[in-house]
Amino acid sequence: MGFEELLHKVGGFGPFQLRNVALLALPRVLLPMHFLLPIFLAAVPAHRCALPGVPANFSHQDEWLEAHLPREPDGRLSSCLLFTHLQALPNTTLWGGGQSPGEQLEDEPSTVPCPQGWEYDHSEFSSTIATEAPPCLSLQWDLVCEQKGLNRATSTFFFAGVLVGAVAFGYLSDRFGRRRLLLVAYVSSLVLGLASAASVSYTMFAITRTLTGTALAGFTIIVMPLELEWLDVGHRTVAGVLSSTFWTGGVMLLALVGYLIRDWRWLLLAVTLPCAPGILSIWWVPESARWLLTQGRVEEAHRYLLRCARLNGRPLGEDGLSQEALSKVAAAERVVRTPSYLDLFRTPRLRHISLCCMVVWFGVNFSYYGVSLDVSGLGLNVYQTQLLFGAVELPSKLLVYLSVRHAGRRLTLAGTLLGAALALGFRLLVSSEVKSWSTALAVMGKGFSEAAFTTAYLFTSELYPTVLRQTGMGLTALVGRLGGSLAPLAALLDGVWLSLPKLAYGGIALLAACTALLLPETKQAQLPETIQDVERKSAPSNPQEEEMPMKQVQD
Repeated sequence: MGFEELLHKVGGFGPFQLRNVALLALPRVLLPMHFLLPIFLAAVPAHRCALPGVPANFSHQDEWLEAHLPREPDGRLSSCLLFTHLQALPNTTLWGGGQSPGEQLEDEPSTVPCPQGWEYDHSEFSSTIATEAPPCLSLQWDLVCEQKGLNRATSTFFFAGVLVGAVAFGYLSDRFGRRRLLLVAYVSSLVLGLASAASVSYTMFAITRTLTGTALAGFTIIVMPLELEWLDVGHRTVAGVLSSTFWTGGVMLLALVGYLIRDWRWLLLAVTLPCAPGILSIWWVPESARWLLTQGRVEEAHRYLLRCARLNGRPLGEDGLSQEALSKVAAAERVVRTPSYLDLFRTPRLRHISLCCMVVWFGVNFSYYGVSLDVSGLGLNVYQTQLLFGAVELPSKLLVYLSVRHAGRRLTLAGTLLGAALALGFRLLVSSEVKSWSTALAVMGKGFSEAAFTTAYLFTSELYPTVLRQTGMGLTALVGRLGGSLAPLAALLDGVWLSLPKLAYGGIALLAACTALLLPETKQAQLPETIQDVERKSAPSNPQEEEMPMKQVQD
């Protein structure tokens, strides 16, 4: 008897599983609120050099600004430069004496970077990390102009932290269990989030934000497998899509919270404090019985399975689910030794799956965050754009649910990535002045990229065996977060060519779509428990390929 038969006896889908999905909803809501937080946290409002004695009324000082600020090639007043000397304007007498206007305009006037800081437009944001004025020059804020790269880098630092956390949590949760590491993720996310909100310098913020990303990676690695490992084959799709709607809820909730809270410190607190009730919810979150059996912890698995049967209305009693029967299942599925990332590449089929998943996850993350973090140039304000980008994810979930049930996981993943690539490609052909078409294509790109993200989580969890599922998810998440960390930096390529970032996002999505077609289909397939289960599906010509270089754990 395998674990699927055990799950059938206690109920593979019922109140126990629904409660589990509800308990794990909070991490799914919090993740997008942190991952997409730079849209508000690092927003750069209109700004210009601070001018001494500038009139208070900003809208009636054109001549004053013309005398102090040079113009950019597009005709706008410079945001980053200031004339060295006050400039005379035709038909004005702002000052007496000195050169005449004609004499002054003969030579190109010299300019300097803003010597006294910047003035910011606070009509949309009261405070962001970009507008944070340093109390002294050594505490570097004012992340504009020459420092704008540091502003973009905060997202890269954050996703680099997620990358490291994915590796750590993937390995540790396979070693010490899903539930225990979920608690670690909650506590560390709360503490580090509070530290980020209290940052007194850019350096402190960058470090604490990076570590926050490391902690939040635990949610990305643990939540989906912990749900799937309690579900039977027939309900994995509906539960996976249902739980992914909480991510969409988080995206839309971020738009509302960002609209109501315009100060970056309070906004960061608002998306961090919900970790506190999450810590309390761990009391009711069950450990994965699949994982417990692979570790030989039969008594604990027996207790959780009895609880599942009781909540699902299938009371079995001690005799209906004996520990002897569980011991036989555990003996067949017990982990051979401590899992390592090298195990993902030791055998042909797992190696093929791992390499393809790495490419796919890089493309999914790179295109998703490239589209999601680019909320400018759509003819809407940042709050409307964020709400629209969240709303379009709802129909994308329906698309995924219908497609994976009929077309399968592989074709759904490849098709949604192709749709994202085409939307980004067509957007390159549309003039920036045609706002409606540009907005429509951006929304389509966001919808397809979100559908690809949802499918990738479900698909990858089904490809890896239980003994290496968290390790495999950790590896793919590592590469995916590498893509996520590079996406904000790719936006800086617009300095080389305005369309180059969109071309990069679309090209990588197309490569990932082609790679997804190389993965095996998992529609209506049982979750593999051991590495042997994965290798048997490849029908090796040499029977010895099914033998693993692992030794059974001794009792």
